[in-house]
Amino acid sequence: MVMALSDLMWEPDEGWRDDAACVGTDADLFFPVGEDEEAAAAAKAVCEACPVREACLRYALATNQTEGVWGGMTGPERRRLRRRLRERERRAS
Repeated sequence: MVMALSDLMWEPDEGWRDDAACVGTDADLFFPVGEDEEAAAAAKAVCEACPVREACLRYALATNQTEGVWGGMTGPERRRLRRRLRERERRAS
């Protein structure tokens, strides 16, 4: 998936949530205590086959979700992705 920060315009339509693989799953699974990768592994496994994974990740990035697993990425992973996107855009300018 190639993404740019300008792609992160969030639209209020959240219909993608209805198709998420995590529907009906205990939300605590996606908000493990701490930022331990091992604790996030179970949530990431659910995300792996999710048909709306990209929409979920875009939502998390666009709305600056700092906690939890969204779109198969933890908060620290999303922060690193955001930094890489900013750096890529800075180099392209």
